Amino acid sequence: MALAPALSAMQRGGCESEPAAGWEAAAAAAAAEQVRVDAGGSGEPERTAREEPAKARVPAPAREQPGAAEEGDARVLRRSSPRPSPEKPRSRGRSCKRSSGREADGYHFVRPVTVDSSKARTSLDALKISIRQLKWKEFPFGRRLPCDIYWHGVSFHDSDIFSGQVNKFPGMTEMVRKITLSRAVRIMQNLFPEEYNFYPRSWILPDEFQLFAAQVRMVKDDDPSWKPTFIVKPDSGCQGDGIYLIKDPNDIRLSGTLQRRPAVVQEYICKPLLIDKLKFDIRLYVLLKSLEPLEIYIAKDGLSRFCTEPYQEPTPKNLRHIFMHLTNYSLNIHSGHFVHSDSTSTGSKRTFSSILYRLSSKGVDIKKVWSDIISLVIKTVIALTPELKVFYQSDIPAGRPGPTCFQILGFDILLMKNLKPILLEVNANPSMRIEHEQELSPGVFENVPSLVDEEVKVAVIRDTLRLMDPLKKRRESQSQPLEKPLARKEDPSDSDLANGSDGSSDPNPDAHLPSICLKQVFPKYAKQFNYLRLVDRMANLFIRFLGIKGTMKLGPTGFRTFIRNCKLSSSSLSMAAVDILYIDITRRWNSMTLDQRDSGMCLQAFIEAFFFLAQRKFKMLPLHEQVASLIDLCEYHLSLLDEKRLVCGRSGRLGIRPPYSGTAQEATTTALLAEGSVPPCPDRLSHSKHALS
Repeated sequence: MALAPALSAMQRGGCESEPAAGWEAAAAAAAAEQVRVDAGGSGEPERTAREEPAKARVPAPAREQPGAAEEGDARVLRRSSPRPSPEKPRSRGRSCKRSSGREADGYHFVRPVTVDSSKARTSLDALKISIRQLKWKEFPFGRRLPCDIYWHGVSFHDSDIFSGQVNKFPGMTEMVRKITLSRAVRIMQNLFPEEYNFYPRSWILPDEFQLFAAQVRMVKDDDPSWKPTFIVKPDSGCQGDGIYLIKDPNDIRLSGTLQRRPAVVQEYICKPLLIDKLKFDIRLYVLLKSLEPLEIYIAKDGLSRFCTEPYQEPTPKNLRHIFMHLTNYSLNIHSGHFVHSDSTSTGSKRTFSSILYRLSSKGVDIKKVWSDIISLVIKTVIALTPELKVFYQSDIPAGRPGPTCFQILGFDILLMKNLKPILLEVNANPSMRIEHEQELSPGVFENVPSLVDEEVKVAVIRDTLRLMDPLKKRRESQSQPLEKPLARKEDPSDSDLANGSDGSSDPNPDAHLPSICLKQVFPKYAKQFNYLRLVDRMANLFIRFLGIKGTMKLGPTGFRTFIRNCKLSSSSLSMAAVDILYIDITRRWNSMTLDQRDSGMCLQAFIEAFFFLAQRKFKMLPLHEQVASLIDLCEYHLSLLDEKRLVCGRSGRLGIRPPYSGTAQEATTTALLAEGSVPPCPDRLSHSKHALS
């Protein structure tokens, strides 16, 4: 097979060759000069023999209804935001020249970017500082006219938006919930077990309780000395709410709460890296700039949140010591040992760069640490994007007015004692508060600025806005001196903005700002990770056959059309068997999902059916090669179908009969492919990365 030899020759266990030199020099200099060590100075993800060319296939999206109301970040106590300063009244009369905001000294100037912050919620203070530093225009109470950027605090559905950019993706909150994230990563673990060993083994409760108990009992029977610890996390929990540790499956609280509030149980990491004898985790900020094409950025610095009791490995006596085992800031802040500090390198909340500097001073290869973290982030986003595409095509129909999306995600990562990063969870709405509560007297609290939070979070928001700046290209093109400035008709609202004291007349508004703290990791390292995007290609097939706009589930007719168009039925798989397969898998998945708005086959059920078909057609191969071969086969047949329709459409307009477009060799090869005896190979019509030889 064209794909099989390449994949079988690839090394297992993630990235193993030397990292490229992109961020290495800065990291070494930072450690040597005792300055911040960050992602800008880290090593690149280590390369493997699995590298494949990037694939640029974009499906035409379908449509659906908006997803359910998303759970917000209302878990953080809100303080009343400072009252925004009133907008300046419009200038009247002739004293203010009409062209003052447009041209001066031979330059054309662009109005400032407008930001609607009326839904910003807890991120409002950091957002205001960022907008002020950028010299943009904020609309804290909204605006009748469209804004360039809308900043939502919780969900894409905070308000109806038909243009501009919004800082939330539809469906992201649902995708990063603990159960959905575990299922998405599990699919990737089935395909690439060693590449996705950074996520603890997980079971979904109550559906998989019996499986969980049986597997634990089996391991204990084989190794009586094994004394595991597990952590139970409610699916919709936040801020450590409802999390507890157990030693035995029988310790799970199986009361009616599990039916109302499903949970995930995971293996507990018993040997974390300790600093000052305390367990800690890392909050890294990741910008998903675009879904198609996929663009990922990682902030150069993050936060390290510490427990407030010295760590000991779990025992029946200390299982309930939450300040020892749980790193959640919202829990530990209530500990009497929590230390607020204005220093970035001391206290119960520190910058991640200060931790890296401390490790580098002890001889730790921080480039390797960053390389592993970057790989973890990219692989996790690759696991999330397939279903995000289904949400996206549902809420933002192609051809209809709608915004473009971006989002800041909070990755919670734990470093093990051997420095291997472990993914704890992903937050769709990471807290962007830049103050903390301080108890002045019993029951009396005051909001106090947190310098550590402000240093990290303001930079992340400000530089996210810089990367998303919709007027950047226009500003760059018009900031050059012009011999004859061109007059144009002005929008009164734009004229007001240009005439305001926003600093918009500066031809280089970023000159006073520090370098951007967000570093691109994808598509920069796409060659090293594109081979993992099999589920993404399956999602493209799923979306193609959804058929009805406004649904996220595939009906029986759509599934039969998929089988027929991809020529997957045979004497051993009749269409009646296809119908039974559809009914069986769909019924089981619908019984496990809480969302019953639509009937039909969800994406994860489609993936299970796809795995079944791949294993039938391409036997005696590893699962990922079976799946890749079936995807190639489907994409090949669909590309032929698209070409045939294109030729027929052209011929119909010209009134002539279309010629036969195939050849005897193509017919023979297609027949062999249908039997599963010839692997697909890569040079065929554009839709397939692997063509027919």
